Amino acid sequence: MAAAIAHRGYQVIGVDVNERSVAAVNDGHAPVQETNLESMINANRERIRATMSHREAILDSDVSFVIVPTPSDERGAFTLQYAAWAFKEIGRALKEKTGYHNVVLTSTVLPGATRQGLLPILERESGKKAGKDFGLCFSPEFIALGSVIRDFLNPDFTLIGQFDEQCGAELEACYASIMENTPPCKRMSLENAELTKIAINSYVTTKITFANMLMGICERIPGGDIDIVTDALGQDQRIGKKYLRGGLGYGGPCFPRDNVALEFLARALGTEAKLAKVTDDFNRVYPSRVISRLHEWVRPGQTVAVLGLAYKPNSHVIEESQSISLVKALAKQGARVLAYDPLAGDVARSELAYHGLVLDSLDQCLQQADVVFIANADPEFCRLKASDFKHKPVTVVDFWRVLKAVLSNQPGILYIPFGNNVAFEKASLQAAQLWKIPDDGSMAR
Repeated sequence: MAAAIAHRGYQVIGVDVNERSVAAVNDGHAPVQETNLESMINANRERIRATMSHREAILDSDVSFVIVPTPSDERGAFTLQYAAWAFKEIGRALKEKTGYHNVVLTSTVLPGATRQGLLPILERESGKKAGKDFGLCFSPEFIALGSVIRDFLNPDFTLIGQFDEQCGAELEACYASIMENTPPCKRMSLENAELTKIAINSYVTTKITFANMLMGICERIPGGDIDIVTDALGQDQRIGKKYLRGGLGYGGPCFPRDNVALEFLARALGTEAKLAKVTDDFNRVYPSRVISRLHEWVRPGQTVAVLGLAYKPNSHVIEESQSISLVKALAKQGARVLAYDPLAGDVARSELAYHGLVLDSLDQCLQQADVVFIANADPEFCRLKASDFKHKPVTVVDFWRVLKAVLSNQPGILYIPFGNNVAFEKASLQAAQLWKIPDDGSMAR
């Protein structure tokens, strides 16, 4: 956000409690891995600076975005300890400030958290009143790791939960000058915006899970093909194609916990969110369905390569990654497991230290593997050709079917597009048994 906003011409001050991150930004470097972040920070060095002082940042700015962790607790709710600490520091700085300042919470929280949990901290520490002396908004971003800058600058819409008209209008005007695609702005109460954010994430995971449910059916019907089915489904404007693909389950730092939090919220309010719970339950047991089929493709002692360890392409994050579960299950079944990811390799190496070898190149994996699992659709994997698989015969299990056009019917390669029926005779026999019409005259009667 800091880099993108500076790129649009604003002076930006970053605040962090991590001294190393502050130093990196001030030196023109990215403190974290993200597509195009390093070059964007470096190109806008004259407009970006970082500090560990909340006071310095607040006194020298007009609006503050608070982007801190909101970890899940044992109930599944989002906790506020990091946000509370940040709001305490901001409140103390506001006490010294004479002009109006807009405070914007971006971190995902549950409805009521901003008004009931964090607003009192600002007013207590500053000695001032929201609406009169400062503004307070809840405005989350709809971004994905690997494409954060593009997503932030070109959102489908901006969402603003506002304490009052003034702070909402000021933030809307700010967004209008920052965003590149002139998106619509939806302004509403703090609580409605908090619910909207988590509801969007929950709905997206429901679409992902629905497609994965259909995969299990496609694999068992004659000629079943998940891509044909979901492509047709996506033509219906009530449904749409986004996130309706079918593959491995969802992961990462947000999606898995959001359904849990929504279900907790509903119970706490005396209602139900069973769909959110079912979606979460399905996704958590989904790896076991994949793992139960490993014996079809892998024999003990074989060398298996898992390509893609991050929870999604173009990311270094392995949190809740179903690829990691796949590696551990393969090792448990007696396979020699190799793995590769262009970004997440270093992070995954310690996690998989006792389960497999994380190699430094894709070619090293392909030279040795008897079986290859393509676990995410990273561009590097999508560019593979049949000639790249030098160790043959080889079985390629493609969870995202990205190589279907180039690997199907290639000599020496048994290509298994996950979500497609590859045992036509067995599926036909099952269908015949299911729909066999008795010939004893009972239908006529």
